[in-house]
Order: sequence, then C-alpha cells, then structure tokens
Amino acid sequence: MKWNLRMVAAQRDIWRPTELLAAFRAVGFSPSLSKTSALWGGNPVTVRLDDLDMICAALECTVEDLMRAEPVATHVESSEGEVAQAAGEVPSPRSGPVRPLPRRDGPRRLMPPN
Repeated sequence: MKWNLRMVAAQRDIWRPTELLAAFRAVGFSPSLSKTSALWGGNPVTVRLDDLDMICAALECTVEDLMRAEPVATHVESSEGEVAQAAGEVPSPRSGPVRPLPRRDGPRRLMPPN
C-alpha cells in the first residue's frame, strides 16, 4: 500500500503538519502533533479505522484517495514465470503465507538483556 496523505493534503492547500492538525481539530479529531507528524512523514505501520475515518472527514476524501494499492512483484518471480511460460508450463503459486525475513545487518543477540 502507498500512503498518500501528503498528496491529498497538498490538493487541499495543506502543506505542514501543523496545518493538518488544525484541519483535524476542525472535525473533532485531536491527535498529538507527534502523531500527526508521524502520519505526515511516512508510511504508518497501522492506522485505527476510527482515525482513518476522521482523517477522511478532515480532508474531504475517501480511503481510496489516502491509500493506493501497489502490486508487489519481485524480479526473480517474474523471470521464473517467463521461463515457465516459454516452456509452455503454468507457474504454480507459492503455497502458504508470505513471511518477512529477519534482518541480518547487525550483531545477533544471543542472550536477552538483563
């Protein structure tokens, strides 16, 4: 999903988190400035449905305006599919849920902290 809050706000002539906060308060939604800045600054991990409803009311938009679905495809999967199609085979879908991979960019912790 792509979070389009800044684009939707810009279409309503809102350019700063403090202006967005004022628009929120006009409809009775009063998050903290830090929460508003977090929504403004990037892709939130979670958004409560009640909050999403109030954001849409403040910006006079729909959920579809705020969140756009983006297809998720990797280069490896597409090349495997092309090879299978060239050979006349139908690529089989992966079985089971997609799980995130753990990060390996830092030292591994062997014992929990005291």
